[in-house]
Amino acid sequence: MSLWSLDNPAFTDYAFYAGVLAAKVMAMGFITGYYRMTKKAFVNPEDAKNLGGKDFKVQVDADVERVRRAHQNDLENITVFWILGLLFLLTNPSPATARLIFRIYTGSRIGYTILYIRGSYLRPGVYIIGVICNIFMLYRIICTFW
Repeated sequence: MSLWSLDNPAFTDYAFYAGVLAAKVMAMGFITGYYRMTKKAFVNPEDAKNLGGKDFKVQVDADVERVRRAHQNDLENITVFWILGLLFLLTNPSPATARLIFRIYTGSRIGYTILYIRGSYLRPGVYIIGVICNIFMLYRIICTFW
């Protein structure tokens, strides 16, 4: 069985959860746009004029900035997962371990975004769960290839 084969359950789990996270990153762009439109908070004059109508203005809105920061956090962290996840597969993990790590990480990222947008004090704890998943994969990668 090839590592990059659909016959490899660890690879198919990685592909699935990597796809879910890609959809999440893309959705955050639309959510940010939605908040900008509903709050009429644009950062570029041309966007404000074209999308805001008569009452256009260039302004910063706290809710828009919160969603934008959540999106930025995804871009900074999910890309690391994509790289580490592929390298982790090279360590030949058990399918159950791989699935568990991928599920926990994906759940933590979804939970993190929800908590971030709501302004919850639980957000850092959920963030750490995702970081621990990445550290676990990194540890296995280093131990395997050192």
